[in-house]
Amino acid sequence: MTDDVARPGVHIRAIGSFFAGGRIATLSGQPKRQIQVARHGPQREVDLNGDYVTGQSYVQFVHHVAPRFDAPVMFWHGGAMTGAMWEATPDGRPGWQSYFLNAGFDTYVCDAMERGRASWSPYPDIYATAPIHRTLNEAWSMFRIGEADGYATDPAQRKPFPGSLFPLDGFDDLGAQFVPRWTEHGHETLDAYYEALRRTGPVWLIAHSQGGNLALEAAARHPEFFRGVVAVEPASAPPDPGDANRVPHLIVWCDNIDKAPAWVAYRQSVDAYADKLVALGGNVHLLDLPALGIHGNSHVPMMDANSDVVAGEVLAWVESVVATKAAG
Repeated sequence: MTDDVARPGVHIRAIGSFFAGGRIATLSGQPKRQIQVARHGPQREVDLNGDYVTGQSYVQFVHHVAPRFDAPVMFWHGGAMTGAMWEATPDGRPGWQSYFLNAGFDTYVCDAMERGRASWSPYPDIYATAPIHRTLNEAWSMFRIGEADGYATDPAQRKPFPGSLFPLDGFDDLGAQFVPRWTEHGHETLDAYYEALRRTGPVWLIAHSQGGNLALEAAARHPEFFRGVVAVEPASAPPDPGDANRVPHLIVWCDNIDKAPAWVAYRQSVDAYADKLVALGGNVHLLDLPALGIHGNSHVPMMDANSDVVAGEVLAWVESVVATKAAG
C-alpha cells in the first residue's frame, strides 16, 4: 500500500490486489513422494492429497485520491498472456494502465484463471487436459507483425510488414510474457471475472483478443457490470447478443487483417455480432484504424510505437459516451 506516490499530478490513494472466484477441488489417491523441496536441503515427504483452490482470477488495482471518472477501467488480457501486457510495452514504454491512470481513472489489471498470478492447477487431476503454449513463430503471424515466412530465430533476418509499428527490438521480450493456457476454461474464466466485478462495481472494460471475445459474452450476460466495453481485436464473438445492447461498445481493428485468414474469419464473426447489436438499438462504434488513415498497427496496438495515439482514440470514445449520458 502506498500514499501519494506517483507521477507528478497523480495522487495515489491505494495500490493493492485481490483474488476473486474459484472453488475447492479435493484430490485423493496421489502417491506420497520424497522430494528435495528446499535448495541444498534434505528430501522430505510431500503429500499431494488434499484441498486445492482452483479457478480464481487475480486483480491488481491502483486507486486515485480523487479519480476524474466515476467508474474505473478494468483490463482483460488476450490468449497465452497475462495482465502484464497492459503494464508496459516490450520496449519499455509505459503501457495503457499508466495511460488511463494518468487520464484520471482508477485501474484494475486482471490475470484470468490459470494465468500469471492467478496460478494454475494440476492436470489431469483438476484440469482435464494439458496446456498449449505459444511460440514466437505463431505470435509473429497471429499478431500480424509479418507474414509467417517472415519470422526467423535471428532477429536480423526477420521481415515485418512494411510500415509495421511494432517495436521489433522488443519482440523476444513480448515472447517472454507468454504463459501456458487451456482452451476449455471460458465458462470458469468468466465466472471468476464476474466475482471480481461484483467487488469493483461497474467498470469501463478494455479487453484484448481472447479477452475481447469474453468481454462481448460478459456484456451480453451481465450488462449491469459495464459502463462500456472496448474490445480490441476480439477473437470472434458469441452467437447470442443477449442484453449487450444495453452497453456501449467500441470495437478496435488494426492493419493487415486480410493477410491472416484466422483474423478474416474472426472479424466476420464480430462484424455480424455488431450488426445484431445495432439492430437491437445498441450503441456500437467501430474504430477501424486503417480506415482512419492510421496504418501499421499489429494485433497488439497497446504495444506498438503509436500506442498512446490508439489509447487516445479509446479515451475520446469513453469521454464522448460520458458526455452523451450527462447531456441525456
